[in-house]
Amino acid sequence: MSIAEDTAQIPSAFRRWMLLVSVVLATTLYSMTVLIVSVVLPQMQGTLSATPDQISWVMTFNILATAAVTPLTGWLTARFGWRNVMLNGVLGFVISSLLCGQADSLESLVLYRIMQGGFGAPLVPLAQAVLLDTFSRRQHGLVTSIYGMGVVVGPIIGPLLGGYLSELYNWRYAFYMLAPVGVLAYVGLWVFVNDGGKNERARFDWTGFLALATAIICLQLILDRAERLDWYESKEVIIETAFGAFAFYVFVFYSLIARQPLLNPRHLLDRNYALGLLIVFLYGMLNFTPMVMLPPMLKGIAGYPESVIGTLLAGRGSGAVVGFFLAMWIGKLDPRIGLSIGFSMLAWSGWYMMGFDMNVTAFNVALASTVQGLAVGILWVPLTVATFATIDPRYLAETMSVFHLLRNIGSSIFISLSVTILIRTSNMNYARFTEFISPFNPLLAYPQNVEKFDIGGISGLAAISVELDRQADMIGFLNAFGAFTLASIIAVPLVLLVRKPPKSN
Repeated sequence: MSIAEDTAQIPSAFRRWMLLVSVVLATTLYSMTVLIVSVVLPQMQGTLSATPDQISWVMTFNILATAAVTPLTGWLTARFGWRNVMLNGVLGFVISSLLCGQADSLESLVLYRIMQGGFGAPLVPLAQAVLLDTFSRRQHGLVTSIYGMGVVVGPIIGPLLGGYLSELYNWRYAFYMLAPVGVLAYVGLWVFVNDGGKNERARFDWTGFLALATAIICLQLILDRAERLDWYESKEVIIETAFGAFAFYVFVFYSLIARQPLLNPRHLLDRNYALGLLIVFLYGMLNFTPMVMLPPMLKGIAGYPESVIGTLLAGRGSGAVVGFFLAMWIGKLDPRIGLSIGFSMLAWSGWYMMGFDMNVTAFNVALASTVQGLAVGILWVPLTVATFATIDPRYLAETMSVFHLLRNIGSSIFISLSVTILIRTSNMNYARFTEFISPFNPLLAYPQNVEKFDIGGISGLAAISVELDRQADMIGFLNAFGAFTLASIIAVPLVLLVRKPPKSN
């Protein structure tokens, strides 16, 4: 190669790496909002004079919008191209985030959250598809590692900064802080993203879209509301289940007979892609669940303040960064090695959390969080590389949207399942514990218990009730951690079925 030819390639390489930076910013922007609202919900509830059930719609409708629009990524890309979809997605996301901060009623906030979820939904799958198409296959491990940091670290940075700003000012600044990141991402994408991914012959499958959107919305509503409505004792849950099942049947049937379905089922004939979808579903189940379960346990049972809880969970982000750097090397090996190591580490962390008690130390929590972050970082690269190793680049946007859709659905399902396990087993154990509260229990006659737990007075009975509730809740959390451990173990046999991708060029 001549010096002139080599020099000519420098701008191209520079544009690729600057594209990577811009895409990571866009991904981080969206992923920061995944859990940020959970930190400021109490403040929003007070400002907007909403009930707990009403304020939960702020999260629910955002999830619904994201889930409904994510499968559209492939068609949007074919119709409008990478550049237009990403630029408009970031712009719409920033504007809707600012509107969220300006909202003065619950209805307007829910509307702006729907816009936020809809505009942001295509960013994550499309960003990864653009990177895999732009960089050579031998660089996929490296760019996936860097890209993955935005996906995993964003949900940790968001609640930390959002919680700090909401305490310092108010909840609106948790949304305002997204604007500077969005502006940087927009400028970078405007300068460095080339147009691509268009397919003028692509037709939109309205039947498939409406059926899939209905099925996903019904599933999310069931997961969000069923526990509060006592599951199938509620007519609402029964109706949502019936509509969702019928819509999913229509989607599957129509996808099999349509000439250009919304999501082509023929991609499932690719063994690694089909296994990758199953594994990423399990990955989604394990990714965010500890971040949802640990804060209420640490606050309600162990009595940790919010600032300390945020710092302990930040260990997950530190572990993830180290894990992604390790993945740059592990990604050069057989992907089954990295996947096995990652899921084994998650299983160990779940087993370790099953040993927590009400006096759990900060070190115990930080260690479990760090190991989970390390595992997530190690897992992401070999999982992505193996899943898309043999997928035609023309179909990356479509197949990537399904990949991330299942990751999100896995998170929603397992978080709801974990909360159900917590509530149900806590109630069962509380009822069982109350059977031992009587004047004939010798433990209540111990000198150290007589003054605080005097069953002869109202204050003593109230103190006993609080303590039993704490004990029962702790058992519920441990059962949820047991389900986390089991899900981690289940993933290992699937990993062994993955085929080693062909050598990179």
